[in-house]
Amino acid sequence: MTTNFYAPPSAIRAGRVVLPEEEARHLRTVLRGEAGDDMTVVDGDGGWYRARIDHVGPDQVVGTITDERDNVGEPDMDVTVALGILKKRSRFETFVEKAVELGARRVVPLRTRRTERDAIREERLRNVMVAAMKQCRRSRLPALAAPQSIEPLLAGDVGETRLVCHAGEESVPIQQAAADTRQRASALVLVGPEGGFAPPEVEAAVEAEATPVSLGARRLRAETAGIAALHAVITAQEN
Repeated sequence: MTTNFYAPPSAIRAGRVVLPEEEARHLRTVLRGEAGDDMTVVDGDGGWYRARIDHVGPDQVVGTITDERDNVGEPDMDVTVALGILKKRSRFETFVEKAVELGARRVVPLRTRRTERDAIREERLRNVMVAAMKQCRRSRLPALAAPQSIEPLLAGDVGETRLVCHAGEESVPIQQAAADTRQRASALVLVGPEGGFAPPEVEAAVEAEATPVSLGARRLRAETAGIAALHAVITAQEN
């Protein structure tokens, strides 16, 4: 069975896995899974399991683990991507979905001077993230931070590469800056909402050792900019 299923760590013990009700129902009614079939399960905490299905009930599927691995589908670098909360929720959801697919370890909704919305639908976004994790065959579910301003992200000692998306004269191409991230174990990518960051926010980021980066000659929507920047950083590690 090629579809990945999700079960939290609490549902995996003593060599057995019990799928949550919604996952079990999908396996039974959509995929027509049966006892004896193999299934792949991820726990969102880096665990990857191959299991033989022992029991398929109306709301429960139980399997015996036959193979176990760690951090399947995970990039080496720990990347946090922060995007200003967008006015249109569907666009922010698209960004979150793609951030999971690309390999982000943490997603931060930003409240900035130019955001027109300051709240997110947390449960909805988490469901989007779980679905994306399964679809792209990752084993770790990225963390979803509470909405916050840029200042807490920039506080403390700098032990990470920091990039702030800003089309200014001092900006360097994202590909150049991303290549420099290979020497670090973690990175923070900051992307503004519609209209970008306000000048004081960019200044604060630069003072906190963030490098201003440009994404090319074309003007991108905020969610596209977030996806492009994250892709540049992740692929720089893999090439």
